[in-house]
Amino acid sequence: MTVVDLEKDVPQDAPRPAPQDAPATGPATAADAVAELPDVPRRIGGFTRSGVLSLLGAAASGLCVTVLLFGELAPFSGALGFFITAYLSFLGIYAVLTGLDEDAQAVRDRVMTVVLWTSGGLMFCALAMVVGFTAWRGREALPHGNFFTQDMQAAGPLDPLTHGGIAHAMLGTLIMITIALTITVPLGLACAVYLNQIPGRFSRFVRTIVEAMTALPSIVAGLMVYAVWILGLGMQKSGLAAGFAISVMMLPIVIRAADVVLRLVPGNLTEASEALGAPRWRTVWHVVLPTARSGLATAVILGTARGIGETSPVLLTAGFTAALNADPTSGPMVSLPLAVFNFVKSPEPTMIARGFGSAAVLMALVLILFAIARVIGGRGPGHQNKRQARRAARASRRDTDRFGQLHTPGLDLFEPTAPANPGETNAPLGDAENPGESSAPLGGAGNGATSHDAPAPENGEPAPEPAPTDGEQPLSSTGDEH
Repeated sequence: MTVVDLEKDVPQDAPRPAPQDAPATGPATAADAVAELPDVPRRIGGFTRSGVLSLLGAAASGLCVTVLLFGELAPFSGALGFFITAYLSFLGIYAVLTGLDEDAQAVRDRVMTVVLWTSGGLMFCALAMVVGFTAWRGREALPHGNFFTQDMQAAGPLDPLTHGGIAHAMLGTLIMITIALTITVPLGLACAVYLNQIPGRFSRFVRTIVEAMTALPSIVAGLMVYAVWILGLGMQKSGLAAGFAISVMMLPIVIRAADVVLRLVPGNLTEASEALGAPRWRTVWHVVLPTARSGLATAVILGTARGIGETSPVLLTAGFTAALNADPTSGPMVSLPLAVFNFVKSPEPTMIARGFGSAAVLMALVLILFAIARVIGGRGPGHQNKRQARRAARASRRDTDRFGQLHTPGLDLFEPTAPANPGETNAPLGDAENPGESSAPLGGAGNGATSHDAPAPENGEPAPEPAPTDGEQPLSSTGDEH
């Protein structure tokens, strides 16, 4: 804080010029030197010219050092070792160059920034390669319209791409994932709310079981449904059994993700709701779940991504068919991952192209489901879209009008009611039976107190009491019979 001299209007801690006739002193102390330095905040983001030059110089130096090591100085070989050595050399040289101008904290910040950018770039490149390679290999099958409208019942491995399609696999995937979501979403969200709102010994046990089920192999879930539903109950292989197996795989993912999201809801929101008298279920329904809606949609997305790509549970519980089957309760049914597996293992180029085309359709289907879940989930807490903002504004206007009507004078709630006996003195103004008479004004004190319209007493004299009406006893000086 800067202290200002009110007389001279000059900061007192500002350096003052020494007088000309003052004797020369020794060198300034370290405290004086630090006090004269300007207080400039350190930049923690953005690009600077020195930072860019250091980055480019470190990259060129690391590449040169790696070429010398692999070509002249050391018997190194291999492309993977070359890239790893070049990257480590780059990081070391970049740290040294940054340390010439910055302190240790800034060096660590710059180096970790480079590491994180590199990791993100590698992940993006890997995703782009997977999507691009799949779409490129399936480019032969995707342009044909029959690929999306026909099944493989009348097409064989040697038939061209103009015959047959994956309509049966697309329909089977949609039916299975719909059944799985119908089972998983209510159970998963209810279990997550239980773990979050009712802590205790049993909830810790349930959380342990859920975490253990996360690492459950998919083939075990398929075998369990196969043993119970098909062998034990005597049911046939169908899409319903496959939906049960997929829901077993999705359930722990949804529960864990939703539990983590519900823990992030601020506690003061639930405390405020309960302080207003709301029961626990109403607090959860109107406060906790709407606040965590976006995160819960993400939890459902993660579970869907896990279940929609399963192959072994579908093969054990739904079987395989080349015909279109829209009934999930009877008959075998096939999904897109299982169709991709059967297409790709064939040696025929047309079947391989159908397999990669099916994989591309599966990725597009997952992307569409993700977009739908994101739209349903909406934005995070505190962020509203235009429709939600208009709805909130309309609700605020309705509440404002309602409160204004409750507190407006002249309503029946605040007006005096007509007495049962017209002869009573507390009849309202303008009595219907005595139009010439009027009761005491509402603005005055009804218990004998001085009315606001009466003249104020002078010289400290007490105010005169109102004259009693017919049949009424005069009131005492206290102004209240009670």
